[in-house]
Amino acid sequence: MWLNEHENALRRDLQSVASDLRWSAVELLRIEQQLRQAGNEVDAQAVLKLCALFQGDEARLAGYAEEVKAKLISRKKAH
Repeated sequence: MWLNEHENALRRDLQSVASDLRWSAVELLRIEQQLRQAGNEVDAQAVLKLCALFQGDEARLAGYAEEVKAKLISRKKAH
């Protein structure tokens, strides 16, 4: 089944945001390492929690994008 233009846009948007979250988590891990090296364990742990949150959100959005592709989620027009 082919996706209509609105569904394609939705899928691309979901994939894009998931990618942004992935990139952000990688950057936060770099910051976490710097915090840990500076002896700031409390903030390092807080950043790790944020990374875990971003990684979970990334996975969820990627799953939604796959549901759009499988036509389990559809969009008739852009909002």
